[in-house]
Order: sequence, then C-alpha cells, then structure tokens
Amino acid sequence: MNTGDTAFMMICSALVFFMTPGLAFFYGGLVRRKNVVNTMMACVSIMGLAVVMWVAFGYSLAFGGNYGGIIGDFRWAFLHGINMSEAGPYADSIPHLVYIAFQMMFAIITPALITGSLVGRMKFKALFFFIALWSVVVYYPLAHMVWGKGGLLATIGSVDFAGGNVVHISSGITALTLAILLGRRKGYNKVAYRVHNIPFVVLGASMLWFGWFGFNAGSALKADGLAAHAFMTSAISAGVALLSWMLLDVIMDKKPTLVGASTYTGWCIRWSGCRFGSHYTRGRFRTDLVSLYHWSVGQPDLLLWCQTDQTETENR
Repeated sequence: MNTGDTAFMMICSALVFFMTPGLAFFYGGLVRRKNVVNTMMACVSIMGLAVVMWVAFGYSLAFGGNYGGIIGDFRWAFLHGINMSEAGPYADSIPHLVYIAFQMMFAIITPALITGSLVGRMKFKALFFFIALWSVVVYYPLAHMVWGKGGLLATIGSVDFAGGNVVHISSGITALTLAILLGRRKGYNKVAYRVHNIPFVVLGASMLWFGWFGFNAGSALKADGLAAHAFMTSAISAGVALLSWMLLDVIMDKKPTLVGASTYTGWCIRWSGCRFGSHYTRGRFRTDLVSLYHWSVGQPDLLLWCQTDQTETENR
C-alpha cells in the first residue's frame, strides 16, 4: 500500500462528503421560502441514513460477491472481515476501509440528488423511507452491475469512470419519474415562483464545484496521472459550461444570470468519461450540450421537466 495514495483518497472522500451539504444549500436556495427547511433537512438526514445502511449491508451488497451480475452478498455486512491494514480487491494501493469510505460518499450524494424533485410533493417521513428503499432496490444493484466484480454492465463494456451511470442517471431518472407520478406542486402556474435565496444557490454550487474535484480525481483510486487528468477535465468542463451558458443568456435574454444551471450541467456531463479523450474534445462536447440544454429549457413542450415543475428548470 502507498501512504500518499491513502492520504489522497481520504481527502477526496472528505471532498465528496462536502458535496451533500453543498447540495442542501443549492436546493435550499432554489426553492420557495416555505420549503427551505424541509429541503435542507432531506439532504442532511440522508447523510446519516446512507452511512448506517452502507456500513450495515450496503457496501457488501454493492461490492461483495456476485449473484448473476446483479447484486453482491453479505460477506462484508457490518464490515465483517475488513482489516484496517489490508488492501481490498478493488484498489491495491490503499486500505480496504478507505475504498469503502470513498464509495460511501457516493452512496450519500446519489439519493440526495433526488430530493430536488420532491420539494412540495412528498412529506419528509415518506421521503426518508423511500430513500432507504431506493438505495436497496436501485443504487446497490446498479453499483454492483457497473463497478462490482462480475457486474452485468461491466462485463458488456459499460464505461463509467466517476458515476455518470451509477450516480447521475439513476438519480435523474428517478427524480423525473417521481415528478411525473406525483404531479405538479400546489400553486403551480397560479402563484408566482420566486427563488428563495440566490446567495445560497451560489454558495451551494461553489461547494459542489469544490467537492467534485475529489469526486472525479478520486475515482482514479490513486494520486497519479489519471487523477490529474480527471482533475483538469473537471475544471475545464465546469468552466466551459459556465461561460457557454452566460453567453447564451446574453444572446437570448440580453444579460447573464447568477443562477446558472449550466455549471451543474457541465459537472454531470463529464462524470462517465472524464478519463477518456482530449481536453479539447471534452470542452467542445460540454459547449454543445450546454447549448442544447439552454435551448431546450426554453421549449415548454420539449421536456417533461418543464411540465412537471422540476426545480432546476423552473428556476431558469
């Protein structure tokens, strides 16, 4: 094992953990005043729930053993058999516990991303139990299929370096589905919507941006050139996305807006492939997709988000 890699991965784990409070500020700033506390409480409560579930059985189901390429087993339930001084099967230069901790941060931020679509639609108690059930039924099996030994999607060549599939597609599809099934929020199209606190949005976005460096670079599982490549890609993606959105804002609305969903768009786009291709290719890719996203938000009949009152698009 390598002490430098171990220190690097512990720092990256802390950075990813920092993203969930950032998400609480980000969502809390975007919603209406009456929903702020409930929205932030949803994110914070997941920080406790996900940790307990991950240690109890989540990590073992996601990364222990293999049943049909779909799910693991309970060999590491409650961290049974995990030695603090031994490397695990997924990274040979860091302790197994450090790898478990890093993956645990993914298990926290992923369900927290869903909460933005449930603002004003679901009571806290129902949300809490839904997140627990969703983690078992969706996240753990998907993490195993993509990242686990013998996982179904891994064996057919699925590419997911830093969670584009496991984290963002799973949470995004779930959020969209829930928004459609639960329907519009009360007062939609009847009461004027106002962003509660723009400084909260900027603070949360900055915390997310900061944490995402650890999210992507840490996915290399060691402090090497690949980590540096992912780190630089992260900076380029967010920067290009932010400037692209500002430019399109000026073109379409004659002025840039501080609540820029584009930076978040750039982060999401880069997750799966931030280790692949040139920096120029990825920068161009982000510019094109942000342009498409900016245009689509203005088309009320194009995206279901616009009809189901998704938080991010509503605030555009």
